[in-house]
Amino acid sequence: MSSIPNLAGPTSRFFTSQRLRLHYVEWGAQDAPPLVLVHGGRDHCRNWDWVATDLAKDYHIVAPDLRGHGDSAWLIGGGYRMTDYVYDLTQLFFHLRLEQAPIIGHSLGGAITLQFAGAFPNMVERLIAIEGLGLSPERLERDAQISTQEKMQKWVSETRGAAGRTSKRYASIEEAAARMHEANRHLSQEQAWHLTVHGVNQNEDGTYSWKFDNYVRINRPFGLTPEETRDFWREIKCPVLLIRGKESWASDPIKDGRAAFFKNARVENFEKAGHWVHHDRLDAFLPMARDFLSGK
Repeated sequence: MSSIPNLAGPTSRFFTSQRLRLHYVEWGAQDAPPLVLVHGGRDHCRNWDWVATDLAKDYHIVAPDLRGHGDSAWLIGGGYRMTDYVYDLTQLFFHLRLEQAPIIGHSLGGAITLQFAGAFPNMVERLIAIEGLGLSPERLERDAQISTQEKMQKWVSETRGAAGRTSKRYASIEEAAARMHEANRHLSQEQAWHLTVHGVNQNEDGTYSWKFDNYVRINRPFGLTPEETRDFWREIKCPVLLIRGKESWASDPIKDGRAAFFKNARVENFEKAGHWVHHDRLDAFLPMARDFLSGK
């Protein structure tokens, strides 16, 4: 690979949440209307570059790196909990003096923004969640059959295992980019290269590793119940656009009934797209997002 896509880079900044130094980037004019973009798990804020480059013509875009991801700090002790991710988002709004803003979230970022919007409904103007509803109701029912004891035992085992797990090392950025493309065949070679360049750190020995903490892979055994999560969805006041790729593992929120828990939600299923709809069908995603954000 000899070239990187010609995208104008954003400005990097930092804020503090629970004593962690967290990173975010900004695109567009400071006096433009705000728009917040929240990435998914084991990803980074620069995955939004194509979306942000287009939408920055009309918005001041802010995209954080979640704790444990990208250029944000990793935790020392404890785990990565949804409640802490939501708190970080409230801190970002506080840091930027944002009283209200529209948000686009992908995957884990979509789940975070949906809970944020349910907890603080007056702070979110409009919300696009790209596959942010989490596991299907069918999968949640299966997981509910696992005993509390088994859940605790599994968590302890996985956490101890993570302590001995080292991040995979790639001999070159090209090798890491090939792995990125293998994980999502919808990506062009240029997209895979760009995402990799911004998604790896070079190690002391010259190899490259992904910029996320291995501990983010571990699901905590206890948290919000499915019913409590649905309670957040019920409290969301703003219009919501739920986006899904038809080639993804995620289930259709209309068919599985989850869309019914929202006061004002629309569901769009994208052909020829997997979990990363904003990458796989950028051509179709951008005009839909623009129309939705403008109230059309």
